[in-house]
Amino acid sequence: MTGAIVRPTARIVVLDPAGRVLLLGARLTDPAVPPGDVLFWYTPGGGVEPGESVRQAAVRELAEEVGLVADPASLEGPVWFRRHVGVFGGVDVDSRETFFVLRDVVHEVDPRGRTELEVLGDEPHRWWSADELATSPVPLAPRELPVLLADLLHGPWTGPPRFVE
Repeated sequence: MTGAIVRPTARIVVLDPAGRVLLLGARLTDPAVPPGDVLFWYTPGGGVEPGESVRQAAVRELAEEVGLVADPASLEGPVWFRRHVGVFGGVDVDSRETFFVLRDVVHEVDPRGRTELEVLGDEPHRWWSADELATSPVPLAPRELPVLLADLLHGPWTGPPRFVE
């Protein structure tokens, strides 16, 4: 896609003590169009701001999107890299995603820190088990999340980051 805006992005796989993963439901395709049904479920995260490291962006996004304050040093990884090219609001976006893991989280989602665009999207959240992910009728991002999650549940990530779809 020529002319696409390249967007470095930080994402976090938030796991609770039972191994469930926290996902948000994307409902917005364009800020000018009211949100519809959930189009896909994805991990918390977002764009890296100028002067910010990917790890710093990850903890900032956690605080904004779900009200979870985390120490950057508590993030494992990066564990995955993903490139996603798509259109949002009529603009081509080339998202270069770096994924981290945060384990053993007990947290009630608090969306009060969300940006204006995130509030407009009115995104639901949900904790998913591996079995629920495997049978989700709605797409997941990354697409292979059920298999990828199984790898993460075996313990701390010690290998190099994987490229995922």
